[in-house]
Amino acid sequence: MSRTVATLPAGSRITDYISLGVVAKTFPLEKIHAALAATKRESVRQRDLPGHVTVYYVIALALYMQSSYREVLRCLLEGTQWMAGPGASINVAGNSGISQARTRLGWEPVRHLHDEVVKPIAVAATKGAWYRSWRLVSMDGSTLDIADEKGNDEAFGRPGASRGKSAYPQIRFVSLVENGTHVLFGSRMADYATSEIALAKTILPSLSKGMLCLADRGFFGFEMWRQAAATGADLLWRVRKNILLPCEQRLPDGSYLSRIYPSPQDQRRQRNGVVVRVIEYRLEGVEGSEPLYRLATTILDHERAPATELAALYHDRWEIETAFDELKTHLRGARIVLRSKTPDLVRQEFYGLLMAHFAIRGLMHEAALESGEDPDRLSFLHAVRVVRRKIAAFGAIPPSGPEKLP
Repeated sequence: MSRTVATLPAGSRITDYISLGVVAKTFPLEKIHAALAATKRESVRQRDLPGHVTVYYVIALALYMQSSYREVLRCLLEGTQWMAGPGASINVAGNSGISQARTRLGWEPVRHLHDEVVKPIAVAATKGAWYRSWRLVSMDGSTLDIADEKGNDEAFGRPGASRGKSAYPQIRFVSLVENGTHVLFGSRMADYATSEIALAKTILPSLSKGMLCLADRGFFGFEMWRQAAATGADLLWRVRKNILLPCEQRLPDGSYLSRIYPSPQDQRRQRNGVVVRVIEYRLEGVEGSEPLYRLATTILDHERAPATELAALYHDRWEIETAFDELKTHLRGARIVLRSKTPDLVRQEFYGLLMAHFAIRGLMHEAALESGEDPDRLSFLHAVRVVRRKIAAFGAIPPSGPEKLP
């Protein structure tokens, strides 16, 4: 029996079918259309690269940071080759067309999609994600090099160097990480001159009741503490050594209750104080350790969370450094800068990078649950390589709506 050459449904374009596998599963079409509608960026007319396809493309760019724009698009479209018949070629948009499509899309829909989808994913069975009844999360910030273009330099600035300025402009960002899965969520970016504290205040709404947030001493301060605690999350933050925390009540586990104040005047008059529990400890015999570590927590009941357990738990904060390394070294690539040449496209690429990381981490979490492993024991780099290798082999996915494969 002879076979009929597969063809596209009437009125369809080849880019309606995009081979994205795990990315399309993580960011389904209806979520993308909702983000486009919410930001008023829906495609007004049919194009070779409509808005929903461009969103997928932006995420895919993060998976192939060392490949050209056209090669990334070609990789996405290879899964449609069988539909066009033997020997047929696929019309891949040129760099100009790709740039125009990304500019039409802008960065707002991509951030909207990120905020709607990128959230903690651990379940009760996820190993390493919980301390007693709390979901463990950490907060920290980092920077990324971006393309050395005049517009980027003016919009974001660059750090100083021993001789003049650094080679590339930089963006600064702050994220929360779900410790057990390394999912980065609630992320926000700004120019290099914006402080981590200012950025951190914008991500605090991503905290919620049932979380235990770990953070380094650079974030500790009365206003930050008050805002973070108001989310309902519990806090375990390191405290700078120059902050006075007199003991008001010693607890059986060696920790003690104290108060923090909005100003030295309030502290002298003992007004407007907030009660915190303080844990002090030393790391005996550990090379490079500091003489004394001090932590403050909102968990005032020592029986719910003993001091020795919280002291050991605090060092899980370094999980966020591992997640940043995954993002900046294994996914983006060492010594590779974000390629976008305009500030809006830099913002778009940043959120695309975070969403690609989230898609891979979600895949790893599923694998860990099936195997009974801790997600930390799986190789992120191996997962990235698998997704890159398989992305063009997945069945074509029709992201434009009701059309079905013939």
